[in-house]
Amino acid sequence: MANSAALYDKSCAYMLWGVEDSASHTIRGTNCNLQTQKKGNQELENWLRCLLSSNAEFDFHMVLIDDKSVGVLVVYKAANQTVTFEKTDYIRVGSYTRKLKDFPSLQTQLWDKIRSSRFEERYAKQDLPLNDALQLLDYGVYFDINGMPQPTNLQGVAHFMLEEEIIIKQDNGLFAITNLGAILFAKQLIKFPRLARKAIRVVQFQGNNRLNILKEDVGSRGYVVGFEGLLKYIEALIPTRELIVGGLRKKESSYPLLAIREVVANALVHQDFSITGSGPIIEIFENHLEITNSGTPLVDIKRIIDNPPRSRNEKLASLMRRLRMCEELGSGWDKIVISCEFSQLPAPRIHLYEESTRVTLFSEVPFSSIVAEDRLWATYLHACIKQVEGEQLTNSSLRQRFGLKESASGTISRLIRDAVERKLIKPLDPNTAPRHMKYVPIWA
Repeated sequence: MANSAALYDKSCAYMLWGVEDSASHTIRGTNCNLQTQKKGNQELENWLRCLLSSNAEFDFHMVLIDDKSVGVLVVYKAANQTVTFEKTDYIRVGSYTRKLKDFPSLQTQLWDKIRSSRFEERYAKQDLPLNDALQLLDYGVYFDINGMPQPTNLQGVAHFMLEEEIIIKQDNGLFAITNLGAILFAKQLIKFPRLARKAIRVVQFQGNNRLNILKEDVGSRGYVVGFEGLLKYIEALIPTRELIVGGLRKKESSYPLLAIREVVANALVHQDFSITGSGPIIEIFENHLEITNSGTPLVDIKRIIDNPPRSRNEKLASLMRRLRMCEELGSGWDKIVISCEFSQLPAPRIHLYEESTRVTLFSEVPFSSIVAEDRLWATYLHACIKQVEGEQLTNSSLRQRFGLKESASGTISRLIRDAVERKLIKPLDPNTAPRHMKYVPIWA
């Protein structure tokens, strides 16, 4: 049904219970409720979600018609790839369900439709009067961030919302809110059921493990609407240290706030919206932060500093950049790494999983306590930053990066040698005297 909806350009397919399966379509009512049905000892919905591909989206509702209960299964169209059941994709042919591979022409047409469909362009809600559509969006933020006076009438507001494809005028004269508009400007994400799970979750733990939760909060608003509030909330939860500057007490965050801002923005921009059931999560521990999003980067993480930016959500990324939520031209990671170096903190760590990416930011850790892999990663990133700045890594620059004295030159030399052996960096000129040796990333 999901594949058929995509093939025929429908947003959803439907299955009904309690309606006679004949030309009369007489409403009979039903006691069947998929939310309570079981497959063996397992809830039917959980059983289905385990066997369906991760891009399968569906909802079940019970509605009353003429005092009779009718069950409605809403199956949303396939996005990004075909929906599969036990790793096999199917299609409706007439009144039968058949394996898609048995119909090569339909398979080709379906994949053409899926490839041309973008998450941002699909409808989050449709068939709405203009007033109802705009009531669901906090469009005032758009004008505030852009420093523009807000139009005094709905038609003036609609002009800008249509230009940005936040809303779309349908052929029937009504309006649809796109996923782009809903995920960024929703007053309440819960009003958009398919996007509600993409709300940002913030969890603070006691200590450095997940045993005890101190605080947990799930964002209720669109990313643009709630972004600054989210950053202030994170800042309030992370540890601070008190410094005496010129006789005055000054509080300083344990993490560079610029790095937090960029990592969170990256998690929102580059997440894979086709992976359902999970949204961005920010986990706060005593000595580190973990920011996780669905999907993996489209570029090699070892070239994340110098590669041109790529995003699977180009319209989302473009609008967020114009609203100054994230950096232009992929310079976000430069700022993340440089701000960590400036504060002499361990380098941000990137972990890739099958369907997600996790970035870890560390608070202050003595050099002697930084594990070998993290030291090597910090050395590699330092070489990358120097390369894009037109400079090279040296023993002196790496010592400064870790906040070490000149007496630690031998330790840094061994670290550089290990990085060369691991093929992370290489000498700029192998014939240079050891005292004056400079190094560049292995790809330079």
